[in-house]
Amino acid sequence: MSPAFGKILNKLKHVGHSRGGTSVDVGNLVTVEQVFRYRKQRGVNLGCWFVLERWIADTPFAQAVHPGQSDLDVARGSRAKEILEHHWDTWITNKDFEWLAARGINAVRIPIGYYHLCSLDHSLLSGTDFHGLDHVFEGAWARLVRAVEIAQQYRIGVLFDLHSAPGKQNEDSHSGTSLPTVLFTTRSNLELTVRVLRTLLSAVRSLRSEHDPPIRNIIGIELLNEPKPSSHSTLKDWYRKAIKELRAVDPGLPIYISDCWMSDDYAHFVKSLPESTAPICLDHHLYRCFTPADISTPATQHSISLMDPNAATPQTFARVAGVLEDAGGALVVGEWSGALNPGSLQGPIDEREERVGYIAAQLALFEQYCAGWFFWTYKKQYHGDQGWSFRDAVEAGVFPDRVGVYPSKNIPVDDPDQVGRKATALGQAIG
Repeated sequence: MSPAFGKILNKLKHVGHSRGGTSVDVGNLVTVEQVFRYRKQRGVNLGCWFVLERWIADTPFAQAVHPGQSDLDVARGSRAKEILEHHWDTWITNKDFEWLAARGINAVRIPIGYYHLCSLDHSLLSGTDFHGLDHVFEGAWARLVRAVEIAQQYRIGVLFDLHSAPGKQNEDSHSGTSLPTVLFTTRSNLELTVRVLRTLLSAVRSLRSEHDPPIRNIIGIELLNEPKPSSHSTLKDWYRKAIKELRAVDPGLPIYISDCWMSDDYAHFVKSLPESTAPICLDHHLYRCFTPADISTPATQHSISLMDPNAATPQTFARVAGVLEDAGGALVVGEWSGALNPGSLQGPIDEREERVGYIAAQLALFEQYCAGWFFWTYKKQYHGDQGWSFRDAVEAGVFPDRVGVYPSKNIPVDDPDQVGRKATALGQAIG
């Protein structure tokens, strides 16, 4: 479980003895929202649902303008509204949430772009790359709300991840446009992104207080996905401003920030922030299939380097997790996969067993040091990719069929002594 929830449970284990023999309902002490937010998150990314990526699903790009790689290319193409709304309605459905819940998945990370929020405030698109495209995206927010509703029915938490920010926070097409130019750090885009996040958080608060039924399963908001700033001091200053403004809207919702693959540096940055009632979670993305060193390293060695406590990655995880726990935060792996480069699978090996071992090594590492993890990605349009598609990996047996801890029965609270036992059982239930 996360450090924050561990502290809550420790209090609960002693509360019965401090109430003078009066029966206590633990449900009044631990809220449903706290359980969703602070249990260990074992999740998947619902990639290519709202922020499109052609390598995951290419059907939505059928009418996209050149070069046909981003949300903006699709939005500028013919029949864009029809194509996008059909995709949003069919790519992930009730049956997908049901399938995930049956396998112990208790959280999803949903990548979104600022343009998906335009129905909440049309001025968010003024002067941006998506100016004048409100009509294309005006149906997105209602569908995102529906996604949260369905997830709640299956006791799955939702992390909203701002994957595409005004001006783009990295060069990739999954940041909204196909152009490589990064303009996120201009003053106007920095300010607009804070407005976008405030708009999102205000809408989330309304879902808790005004929606029927109340929405309790939003576990956090991630400020930016994989920013690649020209200046880390500029990004940190922006993080401080954004966090301060969001805390003013809702001081209780966990905030997730990217570590920019500089985990130690950003862990100490989190520690430097003012204390708050909700944690700052540091999001690290772990892949071992892109760099020349990744490609030349055998799969077995990749697994060993994740399991050996004296190796660099476990040492970093241990160190960073400790710093964050002292700061009241937590380490989360927001993206990872079972993907290995063909260069890592050379020689007389059992490829399936190598994948099984590689995934198991990552899971063990994350379970030991992290408050949660999210596999990238849930599924692909074309079946068979056991490295990048969670569903294919599970169905092929290279990923465990179930994750997490399952309680065998509910423990009633009839006397003060049972309060502590129920807290312990709750801790086991949430993992």
